[in-house]
Amino acid sequence: MKKTKYIVLLIALNTLSFWAQERQVEILASDNISYRDEVNYPGANILVGDVRMRHEGAILTCKKAYFYDQLNFFKAVGDVKVNQGDTLIQTSDYLDYDGNLRLSKSWGNVVMRDPDMTLKTDTLNFDRNTQILYYDTPGTIIDSTNVLKSKRGRYNLGIKRFTAENDVSITNPQDTIYSDKLVYYPENGKAYLYGPSHIYSKDTYVYTEQGFYDSENQISYLTKKSRIHYDDRIIQGDSLYYNEGNSFASATGNIKVTDTINDMVTKGGYAEVYKDLDSLFITKRAVNITELEKDSLYIHGDTLLVTGPSEERIIKAFHYVKFFKTDFRGKCDSLISIEHKGITKMYYDPVVWADDNQITGDSIFMLSNLETEQLDSLKIMNNAFMVSKDSVGYNQIRGKYMLGKFIDNDLYSMLVNGNAEVINYAREDDGELVGITKKQASNIKFYFRDNQVSKINFISQPDGKTYPLSQFPEAESKLKGFIWREDEKPKIMKDIFIHGTKITQEVELSKIKPQTD
Repeated sequence: MKKTKYIVLLIALNTLSFWAQERQVEILASDNISYRDEVNYPGANILVGDVRMRHEGAILTCKKAYFYDQLNFFKAVGDVKVNQGDTLIQTSDYLDYDGNLRLSKSWGNVVMRDPDMTLKTDTLNFDRNTQILYYDTPGTIIDSTNVLKSKRGRYNLGIKRFTAENDVSITNPQDTIYSDKLVYYPENGKAYLYGPSHIYSKDTYVYTEQGFYDSENQISYLTKKSRIHYDDRIIQGDSLYYNEGNSFASATGNIKVTDTINDMVTKGGYAEVYKDLDSLFITKRAVNITELEKDSLYIHGDTLLVTGPSEERIIKAFHYVKFFKTDFRGKCDSLISIEHKGITKMYYDPVVWADDNQITGDSIFMLSNLETEQLDSLKIMNNAFMVSKDSVGYNQIRGKYMLGKFIDNDLYSMLVNGNAEVINYAREDDGELVGITKKQASNIKFYFRDNQVSKINFISQPDGKTYPLSQFPEAESKLKGFIWREDEKPKIMKDIFIHGTKITQEVELSKIKPQTD
């Protein structure tokens, strides 16, 4: 039994001795035989001239070294060079190395190179146990794509990952990045950004507080408080994708695209922006908001398309289209608004509510005054119909075409061309009913005051008469094609998001208010 214990102990001591030899720093060469200076460098072997040392596969050369063999520690001075394998080469003015802890500290013109990059700094620490280099002095990394600078950094040799902090910048011929912190992979030029970060390129500025940037392919994916600025547009969203190479951006969640030239904001749940085509596609609760002098115009559609340069911007809305302005609302299936001409066209079952008046037709064109930004006139093409509600019936105007004129956003006159018909409940100023007029003519012109018919001019000889209320035939109280669509009218702004009787998503009014920040 004692013999067995002795053998085990002997094996353990031999293993420990072998391990100690492996961990011991070796002196390979020196021009001068080492000497000692116990007064100034107690315990050190001083080596001078083309010193070569080795430790666990790494070779060090320098002009002078102080080797403390009992501590397995040395100081290297002058033209210090370290080769670790065939891939890592480091040079510096000075280096301290602890062979037991496998830790080194280099300072003075430190340069570290591997096949993927070159690192330059004043002071560099290296932990060979974890294969991590780190510095707390300004450092620069140069690779085939980028130049990276920071005040602090860590480089993991095993996974070739660089972590930079404090005043970090990346520059290349296309872009410049500034960040609080980023993780960078020199092998492929990919960077992960953390904290307030800025990306500048020739025509674009990007801000994010968390994101990914591929410098080789010029692609960004941003996920926190992010926005893209280019020309006259600012794109914001919960997550943004931007390909600088083909000038394409997409956004998902709480999208906001600001047109800084035209005081216009477009919002939705998903967007695509084609910069070179001056095109914005947005869907999922899409709304376009144009800020006017005293009001704002909201246009909603299942899909919105905003195209053209800032001075020739065009808005197209498709399916479930509604718009809202304090004194003017509308609904149709498709809408085109040509901003620089002040023309808006409504197609497929359009209806417009001008205060208390409901106006319908096969198509409706609205023309605005470009200087005042107020509605100037209204054209209703084919099957034109106008209705307003009276306490005892419905005022109605019908014809083939209508041309309405507005003054200060109030309906001033309406010219009806072709097969014009009217049912009008005429009242005195005090509201007393005078009679009910039902007449037809080729052309009729109506004048309005306080949104009520104040005067009727029959341009051609009319047919029909004015009835007292008691004699007006109930069967003739509705003109052909009469439909009262009050239940479809958006009463408040958020009603534009109601499709039929179903609200597709919830909306907060505060999130729709135009902003330019």
